[in-house]
Amino acid sequence: MSAPTQRPKVTAHEARQTAEAAREQDWHKPSFAKELFLGRFRLDLIHPHPLPADEDVRRGEAFLATLRTFCETRIDGARIEREARIPDETITGLKEIGALGMKIDPAYGGLGLTQLYYNRALALVGSASPAVGALLSAHQSIGVPQPLKLFGTQEQKDAFLPRLARNDLSAFLLTEPDVGSDPARLATTAVPEDDTYVLDGVKLWTTNGVVADLLVVMARVPASEGHRGGITAFVVEADSPGITVEHRNAFMGLRGLENGVTRFHRVRVPASQRIGPEGSGLKIALTTLNTGRLSLPAACAGAAKWCLKIAREWSGVREQWGGPVARHEAVGTKISFISATAFALEAVVDLASQLADEDRNDIRIEAALAKLYGSEKAWLIADELVQIRGGRGYETADSLAARGERAVPAEQLLRDLRINRIFEGSTEIMHLLIAREAVDAHLSVAGDLIDPATSLGDKAKAGVRAGGFYARWLPGLVAGPGQLPGAYGEFGDLAGHLRYVERTSRKLARSTFYAMSRWQGRMELKQAFLGRIVDIGAELFAMSAACVRAELLRTTGDHGREAHELADAFCRQARLRTEELFGRLWSNTDDLDRRIVDGVLDGRYTWLEAGIVDPGDDGPWIADATPGPSVEENVHRRIP
Repeated sequence: MSAPTQRPKVTAHEARQTAEAAREQDWHKPSFAKELFLGRFRLDLIHPHPLPADEDVRRGEAFLATLRTFCETRIDGARIEREARIPDETITGLKEIGALGMKIDPAYGGLGLTQLYYNRALALVGSASPAVGALLSAHQSIGVPQPLKLFGTQEQKDAFLPRLARNDLSAFLLTEPDVGSDPARLATTAVPEDDTYVLDGVKLWTTNGVVADLLVVMARVPASEGHRGGITAFVVEADSPGITVEHRNAFMGLRGLENGVTRFHRVRVPASQRIGPEGSGLKIALTTLNTGRLSLPAACAGAAKWCLKIAREWSGVREQWGGPVARHEAVGTKISFISATAFALEAVVDLASQLADEDRNDIRIEAALAKLYGSEKAWLIADELVQIRGGRGYETADSLAARGERAVPAEQLLRDLRINRIFEGSTEIMHLLIAREAVDAHLSVAGDLIDPATSLGDKAKAGVRAGGFYARWLPGLVAGPGQLPGAYGEFGDLAGHLRYVERTSRKLARSTFYAMSRWQGRMELKQAFLGRIVDIGAELFAMSAACVRAELLRTTGDHGREAHELADAFCRQARLRTEELFGRLWSNTDDLDRRIVDGVLDGRYTWLEAGIVDPGDDGPWIADATPGPSVEENVHRRIP
């Protein structure tokens, strides 16, 4: 056995530099959410609600009809849950109807669906089986098709997209056993040799990796003469010599997920299969996720709609104390939360998706907010459904059916949804990512002022820039349309909520500015504070989306009155949450929490752990990922 792998030694500063270098540095297009965090309520960027073109609607609705029939007749969600595997015939059927190529251009054999209809398709198929939805999403949202569409050469598109549109499954391989959200420590290498790269390393949590035909692999190219080096993206054939899928992982939910551990040992990849230049891998990954993240909130919106259906049906027939449980306030408040939030989640996803399709706005913050908000709220909705169902919510669908009751997989949905708070950026990482983008304007003009490493001369220059910016910006935070009783009157009974969003966005911007003035360079350490700032912005974005969608439905005559009712209920609930978050900005236990954490890590409270046994074993916390040949059986399997 070779010596343990030497992972890159990375300081906190170097890790931040790596993440910063991967960011899109400039804002070439307007962003509603970015402006919202700056205290500028740019309703004109989202209202009137953008709509898809007629041809896009025709194509999208036609596929949704085909997909609905497929979901009803050829996806057996209960079987997937029991067997912990999606049957080969189900995947073959998805290939037959073109589901692998939903986002791929028809020129390459795909369906060419818009982001809006792609997300609606994921919501639909995810309601039949979250595992099937995850398979399709991993294949197209972050797998090979999307980075090739954005960054691939024409030769790469010609070679791979036709395969991916109809037959070949793809996977995205970034995470390693000891590398998660800190890619600066990436240890998988791609060493140039002649006209190839030689890959060595181990990748963890490779969704679709067990069954994939093509892989997007992120690996570190060593800098050398003629090679810039850095983290780089490659398209790799999954059956290449030296690739071993060593393990198929099992999880608390998504039991049909084909997720594994993949080892690369001297895997030769032609240089022609490198995506973009060397060192651009993380930028490619982050750019892909700008729209790729929308697949998760789409699935969450679909789950919320199913929860509403079950809550309505069950609580209307289940009687306690002389009437349906829905009529009792304790349950009724839960149903109100589920219905109002389901409306808002769909509004957020549809708005962000259509903005992505029109490509006139920068939606990197909107997509991140949709992922953050959707994953958190869908989890709460599913938890409330389990509570409404009581003991039946905790019982499995198979057990319910075995004793003669309707097989409602509420507990399964709760397990399945839990991963969305971790997938494609955990809630904690999303808070930091969004916060970084939200304060970008401040750091652009005042970053040198709060950076202790900046020279006095550069600080003086930054002071001049910052003075000009804040002289223009700060007066705009004093007053605005939100203080005018008649503002946004076209929204009728929802106008007051939009006035609240406008006022509160200015208050949010003032709070952020005050925090930066108070903490300066230490601001990045105030992660709990930044998380609350982002959560307030998420509530304001969701309120805006809900109001704009309700007004669209009113003007089109499609359930307009009911939509206004749901939007009003959601906004009133969101306002209460927002005010609570504002209160916790400055009145909280953050400092005390840090002291307690120090005590925990220093062992001062180990006495509190007495009186229990640990059912786990004493194995290593992180598996060894030393490069070298595999000694495990290859569990990779191709779908016929």
